[in-house]
Amino acid sequence: MDEGGCFRMVKNNFMLENLSGYKIILGSSSPRRKELLSGLHVNYEVKTLPDIEETYPDDLWKEEIPVHIAKLKAEAYKKFMADDTFLITADTVVWLNGNVYGKPIDENEAKQMLRTLSGQIHEVITGICLTTKEKQDSFFAVSSVKFAVLEEAEIDYYVRKYKPLDKAGAYGVQEWIGYIGVESLTGSFYNVMGLPVRILYQHLKEWHK
Repeated sequence: MDEGGCFRMVKNNFMLENLSGYKIILGSSSPRRKELLSGLHVNYEVKTLPDIEETYPDDLWKEEIPVHIAKLKAEAYKKFMADDTFLITADTVVWLNGNVYGKPIDENEAKQMLRTLSGQIHEVITGICLTTKEKQDSFFAVSSVKFAVLEEAEIDYYVRKYKPLDKAGAYGVQEWIGYIGVESLTGSFYNVMGLPVRILYQHLKEWHK
């Protein structure tokens, strides 16, 4: 405690002392994931590898898809991992009526995705994979989002201004489209942003070598 009676913030997150011997790596270029992981007061570095093919077998269903891709991303990092590396990889998809919606390839596909989600209830699923040289843990979180009916002019405006080509389902809940389009949300809001930090924190806290 400081002389003025206030607690001083320490650099290391004392709530995650079990990870103090690791160098934590976030294998993602997503600014949302970086923001959310930083909010857990975790000391980490970002490392991204180009051209990781985010594919999955046709027989995978729903939450199996983002978990598979998160593991696929982790596999690409394995040859670069040291004994003290703790790798976090993740993938987020939107699920509606048995169809999966990832990142749109262009603005036309982004608009079509938003037309499909308009007036519907969809699920946002994030798969997470925690990897060291000794072990691996994978899990997922699901949130349900109800969209209002979006006007074509609103869809065009959002896609033109925000260019959501790096977002599953072609939208960011924390952006303008979330303000005007999301009627209700069940589950983790942060999961819809791209990283379910509560469940991630629980798995980090329970990690043992």
